[in-house]
Amino acid sequence: MDAESPTVANHQPASLNQIAVGGHVRITKFLGDRKTSRRLLSLGLRVGSELEILHHRGRGVVVANSGNRVALGADIADKLLISFLDTPDGEPL
Repeated sequence: MDAESPTVANHQPASLNQIAVGGHVRITKFLGDRKTSRRLLSLGLRVGSELEILHHRGRGVVVANSGNRVALGADIADKLLISFLDTPDGEPL
């Protein structure tokens, strides 16, 4: 997904694997089951966590969260809904 995509331009919720490398986002919702939710919590990923997209591996994604790197498969990345973090001037980071 590039910076001119409608999701980025309109700041609508998107799934994690749709975000370009270098994007800065916040987790707003998780659509998975309780077991997967607990696993994400153990990795330090929870609603409100701020992430940076580091790499895409197929449909999976590697993210940075508070100094840690976490690789997420496509199924989990699809279930993490995010919002974009803005700079003080209102532009996406």
